[in-house]
Amino acid sequence: MQQKMFSPIDLHMHSLASDGTMTPHDLVQRVHDAGVQVMALTDHDNTAGLAEAGEKAVELGVQLIPGVEVSGEWETQGIHIVGLFVDPENGVLQEGLARIMAFRDWRASEISRLLETAGIPGAEAGARAMAGSRMVGRSHFGRWLVRAGHCADASEAFGKYLGRGCTAYVPSDWIPMTEVVRWISSAGGSAILAHPGRYRLSATRLRTLLTAFREAGGSGLEVCSGSQAAGDREHLGRLARELGLLGSVGSDFHGPDLGHADIGQLLPLPDGVEPVWSRAGIQLH
Repeated sequence: MQQKMFSPIDLHMHSLASDGTMTPHDLVQRVHDAGVQVMALTDHDNTAGLAEAGEKAVELGVQLIPGVEVSGEWETQGIHIVGLFVDPENGVLQEGLARIMAFRDWRASEISRLLETAGIPGAEAGARAMAGSRMVGRSHFGRWLVRAGHCADASEAFGKYLGRGCTAYVPSDWIPMTEVVRWISSAGGSAILAHPGRYRLSATRLRTLLTAFREAGGSGLEVCSGSQAAGDREHLGRLARELGLLGSVGSDFHGPDLGHADIGQLLPLPDGVEPVWSRAGIQLH
């Protein structure tokens, strides 16, 4: 029997506070309308949307888990680490996130400078208008390049200007994985390796990464993610069991018209994988 592609819990999604297209208020409304009982708002490198999301979640009876998705690095490999159950007021976490946001501000100015050199002025202002918040990433530049008529679509924007080796590519300078895990742990959170199937690592390298993540204090991995192939589920579930890591599920929802899965459109965790939410006493019905 084919398993139903729906989960009542979705622990990875984004709002306008990072690179999503919906306000936290509207995102929680969409979560409720989808029938999802428990959600985590995990905006990139900031927690600015949590207060607004929390107010709407209380109104609608949705359980909101405070979260964040932090940009990190392991042996030159860029990775994303989701922090769940974090205290957004924690000083260690917020000081760390401030470091990343300062780098993002510098990178946005540098991307804009390179685009202007290539004959495309006004990119930073355009990208910030697309973002609607302080957090500006390459996706915002990509959307602006399309809207301003410089590119036909996001694929062309990255292939011509923003991707590695292109005209306006600026290398990332992210935080070591061990330090990111420390920030999340200091805030009382569980560190979860986001969408490990997306990193294009060999089976051996992926196991090495997950082992190092566990040794650094990481709690688990996204076994079921809307931004990696559904076929990765069994392999990642097996790794979670073998390495003693918890499993998480998350659509990586950014907006109705963007890629990845819709809210809650996820397979369940494979048998034998302990859910990250079980230790928090969350019961689904």
